Amino acid sequence: MSINDTETLNLGFLVFNIKMCYTCDKKRNKKISAIKYSMLAILSVFIVEVSLGLAVGSLAIISDGAHALFDFITTFILFISILASSKPPDEDHMYGHEKFEYLGGMIGGFMLIILAVMIIFEASSKIIAGASYIDMNLISFGYIALAYTFIIDLTRIYVLSSAVGNAAPGIRADLYHALADLCSTLIAFLGFWLSSHGIFYGDSLASLILSGLLIFLSVRLVWSSTIELSDIAPREIVEKIKEQITKASGGLLTYENLKVRKVGDKVFARATLKVPDYVGFEEAHNVATRIENSILEVLGDADISFHIEPSGIKGKPTREFIREIVSEFEGIIDVHDIEITYHCGKAHVSLHIRVDPKMPLSRAHKVADEIERTIRASVKNIENVFVHIEPSSIELNRGSIISDEEMNNLVRPIIEKYGGKVKTKRIITYLADGKRRTNIECILDEDAPIEEAHKIALEIENKIKERVSESSVTVHVEPRET
Repeated sequence: MSINDTETLNLGFLVFNIKMCYTCDKKRNKKISAIKYSMLAILSVFIVEVSLGLAVGSLAIISDGAHALFDFITTFILFISILASSKPPDEDHMYGHEKFEYLGGMIGGFMLIILAVMIIFEASSKIIAGASYIDMNLISFGYIALAYTFIIDLTRIYVLSSAVGNAAPGIRADLYHALADLCSTLIAFLGFWLSSHGIFYGDSLASLILSGLLIFLSVRLVWSSTIELSDIAPREIVEKIKEQITKASGGLLTYENLKVRKVGDKVFARATLKVPDYVGFEEAHNVATRIENSILEVLGDADISFHIEPSGIKGKPTREFIREIVSEFEGIIDVHDIEITYHCGKAHVSLHIRVDPKMPLSRAHKVADEIERTIRASVKNIENVFVHIEPSSIELNRGSIISDEEMNNLVRPIIEKYGGKVKTKRIITYLADGKRRTNIECILDEDAPIEEAHKIALEIENKIKERVSESSVTVHVEPRET
């Protein structure tokens, strides 16, 4: 990739981030503007209703004004909570501040419950009193106050409905407040109208109905906010994540320690992906990326983190598991050079078995077929199984179990057979991925043709491989120093 390409890519990421920030800021500003308007509108309602209610002597209008005062206090709390939740994650709040909005929603719900209880007491007192306190000479003031409140309630409902969307309960709580205000205004109007016509208990009965509905909505709001604050994993979201892990991986892997939490509109998911130990790191990473993209398509805004761990079968590495199940077959003397290659979502297995040299070919072939079927049934995503049959008369050591010293003792006699023509400079041997790896540096006459040097290196490699299974041998030949 050229410098220009890199700069273009970085510029693209910068533009993308700016757009994302702009979208987030726009969404946040829309919520804040809605709450600000709602607070000012409620405050104006409180001033108008209390002033004109006192002038006309209407308890219904004054009570509705008190309702507006409670809503103003609650909306102010919501405003503070939304400002806090809009802050980006920091060292003290690594998952962000969205929980503050749920706290605001819970407080708003409790406020509504208190308000509903107050309406019940007020309605009961009106029924008991059975008398009107309205100044009939100033009755127009009451209708002006109620008309103004009615218009404000409708406007607030429209503004908050357009801002709520999928917002957390903070905005939703204020919308509920606006709906409650509208109902309260209608009840106040009905009570005021009935009282002005000599029916003193009509508005009280309607207030009791409103109080029951208000308590029902408030309990639901408090319950949903409590669920969010308690970090209960959303069952529906958890099932979607499980489904996408299985679907996107094609059944290749399993998972454990799945942890899901929802903070505001964002979902956080953590899990350990158990990838077969024969799958390379790059392929495992690609599978994890496919799963993440699949989950993002379903959930939208999500923060996903997967820890990848190699996984065998029944607590054993896959190669050792295959070695054990093959060794149990009758007539098998030894199993070695088990290779598992993963390609295009499928595993390809090859292995060598040693049997009695006098075993008939037909029986040996039958055993090999049974081994292939058993491996296919025991290991996932097997595309092909190749079994190489060898007589046990061939002397062979397993490189995965011999020590470094034994490997050195085996290599030196092979080189010494060249009668001093080839000398050993250094032997490096170690175990990696269950395989003995040996690197040998040899010294040859500086005038020897490269063709001869290469031929000798291949001969040494093949002779060692004939004696040691499960090994990788590399011979490097260099000229003798003068």
